[in-house]
Amino acid sequence: MVQSEGAYQAGQLLARGVARYLRSLDFSCVQEFVPARGLRVDVAALGPKGEIWVVECKSCRADFAADSKWKGYLEWADRFFWAVDADFPIGILPDETGLILADGFGAEIVRWGPETLLAPSRRKVQTLKLARAAMFRLQTARDPLLSPS
Repeated sequence: MVQSEGAYQAGQLLARGVARYLRSLDFSCVQEFVPARGLRVDVAALGPKGEIWVVECKSCRADFAADSKWKGYLEWADRFFWAVDADFPIGILPDETGLILADGFGAEIVRWGPETLLAPSRRKVQTLKLARAAMFRLQTARDPLLSPS
């Protein structure tokens, strides 16, 4: 079933635009991904060289202010980005993080955050988690009688 544009929340539209843009950079994305217990990132992206990026989508100042977990995401990615729309007050975002301007149709990187490479063992675990999450979702989409994992 395809959702109408109005059925999406603002953050979901940003995540869709980010995923479309990252696809153009040859990244595969999983939205609403859990890298570790108690954490859920808006977009986790796996690049062509095995790099892992995390993108947190913020639709307004209050959405950003309510996010107290974002620093915990840094240890699960090689790069971290915020994704916001053109009306977002970007001055409140930490300068030491990446920035993507997005809407429901696309995005672009405005500021690159620092690259902090994951340890090889963590990269392997996260890559397997990403692959399994994507496969479970695809299998569930193709066979609705399966329960999501």
